[in-house]
Amino acid sequence: MLNADPLKQRPTLVHTALLARALEGLRPEVTSPVEIWQRLTERYVVDLDAVAALLPADEPETQWLPARD
Repeated sequence: MLNADPLKQRPTLVHTALLARALEGLRPEVTSPVEIWQRLTERYVVDLDAVAALLPADEPETQWLPARD
């Protein structure tokens, strides 16, 4: 993630409903969660914990143990 320009004014999203609406607006434009984080933090000042709570968590792939004979 690039460092944000401190001189550039960006809207602040502090309310969960507004943050959710911004996420829904970005979803058609992006293909991965990484891009969602990047676009969101480039365009807005957000609470990263609130964003993480709204985005689905990446579940690790299940690795099965070999069967015993």
